[in-house]
Amino acid sequence: MTDVQQRAGWRERHAHDLMGSYAPPLRLLERGEGCWVWDDEGTRYLDFLGGIAVNSLGHAHPVVLTAIAEQAARFVHVSNYFASAPQLGLAERLKRITGAGEEGRVYFGNSGAEANEAAFKLARRTGRPRILALKNAFHGRTMGALALTGKPAMQQPFLPLPGGVEHLDSTVEALRQAMRDDVAALVVEPIKGETGVVPLPEGYLREARELTREYGALLVVDEIQTGVGRTGAWFDYQHEGVLPDAVTIAKGIAGGVPLGAMVTFGAASGLLQRGDHGSTFGGNALAAATANAVLDEIERADLIGNAARRGEQLRTAVTRMGSSLVTEVRGRGLLIGVGTVDGAAPAIAAAALERGLIVNPINPTSVRIAPPLIVGDAEVDFFTEVFGAALAAA
Repeated sequence: MTDVQQRAGWRERHAHDLMGSYAPPLRLLERGEGCWVWDDEGTRYLDFLGGIAVNSLGHAHPVVLTAIAEQAARFVHVSNYFASAPQLGLAERLKRITGAGEEGRVYFGNSGAEANEAAFKLARRTGRPRILALKNAFHGRTMGALALTGKPAMQQPFLPLPGGVEHLDSTVEALRQAMRDDVAALVVEPIKGETGVVPLPEGYLREARELTREYGALLVVDEIQTGVGRTGAWFDYQHEGVLPDAVTIAKGIAGGVPLGAMVTFGAASGLLQRGDHGSTFGGNALAAATANAVLDEIERADLIGNAARRGEQLRTAVTRMGSSLVTEVRGRGLLIGVGTVDGAAPAIAAAALERGLIVNPINPTSVRIAPPLIVGDAEVDFFTEVFGAALAAA
């Protein structure tokens, strides 16, 4: 089958051959470079979704290409009956950048949902029956991760879910009332990405750290969307000056190669025992080598600082547009939520796409922006022009 034949009728082919658990795709993309992608008709788009906060270094970055090629020439995968140098190096690096230090330990999986499944088991290993999570938070779609996810409409078709999880309002008072010595863990996103990039209230994470410590419960921070430099620190909890008992990581860690991880701190590192959990592909050599290259480049090029600077530019730019459709601009670093009047977000995103800009209407009142960490002046200028035009046209 020729390339032209493969492209023809791709929407019908997608509907015919792929499971209908996603919305129909917006475009057929063929290649990318930096912050840009091209579709099958040759149209160029500025990718300000970044694979949903995954493509930390954008598309076709030389360090990613080199890491993949060099590791694939050695071996891609050898199973966890054996160690590999990339896996060992990545575990050491994650202990350093998370702040877990010498007592930290790392579990590797393939996705954010898998990392949160590991965290669920970690909490169960305390022997305590109750796990606290927050309403409207999102932690994944596998059964344990879905039990943590505070969105009843997503849970309803799959009941009964694993039990013992209670969902609280995102207030310190609600947490105080729920905390007792039978709580195994509190699981939180510092910024609720799938709810529209909604940060926790000021000081919540610091108070949560104190309360969980007081009652002997684990504090588990889900940094799947906020981590790996996206908010202007390696991890968002570092802005608050706290250390959790576990952090879950995925998305941007390997620049698009599937990889997830849970890093534990202190005494929590001894909870999971041999045979308690595992993953065939978790932390395989190809994914680990790519992650090491991505994290190297983030450090070398000060992309964490770039995320902080560019995020401020983008939030200021949207605010200055003065659109009556925009109600607020939320988030930190390069994870931004543009709050809109009810129902406007899809129209804004559609108008942006028609003009060559990819952003995400995560719900009817929120547009999510999560560009690669390499974004520069040219991309900020293009975004400002096109997003302003999209607001005017929506």
